[in-house]
Amino acid sequence: MEHKSTNSYIFIITSLILISLLPGVYSQDVDYPWELNIEYPEDDSGNPFELSNDGKARIVFIVTNEGPFSIDVSFEYEKAFPGEYSGPSEGTIEGQSNESFTLQISNINILNFEARKEEVFTITANLDSIQDTPQLFPSSNDAEGKLMIPIIYLLDIEIEDPVGPMNAGSSMPLRVTVTNKGNIVDNVGEIEITDNCPLLSPNNGLDSLMTANLNPGKSIQSDLELSASESHPRRNCKVEITVASNGGMNIGSQSLVSDDVQVVVDPPLTKNDPDSNDDSTTTTTQVIGSSLPFLNPISIIFCIFTALVFSRKN
Repeated sequence: MEHKSTNSYIFIITSLILISLLPGVYSQDVDYPWELNIEYPEDDSGNPFELSNDGKARIVFIVTNEGPFSIDVSFEYEKAFPGEYSGPSEGTIEGQSNESFTLQISNINILNFEARKEEVFTITANLDSIQDTPQLFPSSNDAEGKLMIPIIYLLDIEIEDPVGPMNAGSSMPLRVTVTNKGNIVDNVGEIEITDNCPLLSPNNGLDSLMTANLNPGKSIQSDLELSASESHPRRNCKVEITVASNGGMNIGSQSLVSDDVQVVVDPPLTKNDPDSNDDSTTTTTQVIGSSLPFLNPISIIFCIFTALVFSRKN
C-alpha cells in the first residue's frame, strides 16, 4: 500500500509540474519572460533620434523571448510630431530567441517647429498568445524614445523687377528682399553680384543685409544701385544676386540661394535730337530795301530802241 501511495504522490507532483509548464498557465499567475527594447543612439535611452532634413527617422526595436514557447505579439504606436508612422502590426518570436522590427517615420514638416525641439513617442507590444494559446489577460511592454527637430538654415532672396529700361550714363535701383525660411535665427554671410554686361556697375548697397539677425519668418530689404557707362550699348543684361546663410556656412552645409532679373539698357539721351522741332534753330532771312524806282523789262527795251533811232539821225 505504501508503494502505491508513493507512486500516486510522484504522479501528482509530476502532473503539476507539467501543467505549470503549459503555455496557458502563464496567463494566469506566472509572468512569461519576454521584453521589448529600442535600439537608442549610442545605446543611451537619453539620446533622441534626430529627424532628417526631410522629416524622416528609422527606429529599430527588439522583442526578446526568454521562455521555452513561441509567442505572438501585436504592436501599437503613439506618435510624437504629426506625420506618418509605419511599423508592423504583429510578430511571432520563437522560444529562447529575439526578433528585430522597424518603425519608419516620415512626412514630418520640420519647418513647423523650432530647432532642437523634442517630443516623446511610445511603442507598445501586447502578448496575444503563447504557443498559439490565446491569453485571457495578456501582458504588455512599453518602450519610449524621443524625436528631435534638426536645425535648418534656409534663406530666400527675391529681386523686384525693374519698372522699365535705363539709359546709358544713368543709374537704376533694384529692391532686394531676404527672408529667413529656416527654423533658427540666421543672417546673411556672403553676397555675390554677377551680370553679363561689363559696362554695368553695382554699388555696395546690399552690405546692410549682413548686419541684421533674422528670426524665423522675418525679412530684410535693401536697394542695389546699378550704374551704366555712357558708352554702354543697347542690351538686355541679366543681373543675378546670390546670398549665403551665415549659420549654414558655420556648419559647412550648402546654403546658397539666388535670384535674377533682366535689366534693359538703352542708348543715352542726346541734347539735340535731329528728329525734334526746336524753334531756337530756325533761321531768319533779312530783306534789305532800296529807294530807286522799279524798272520793268519793257521800259528798259523801249529806252534802248529810242537811243538807237536818235543816233542814226545824227
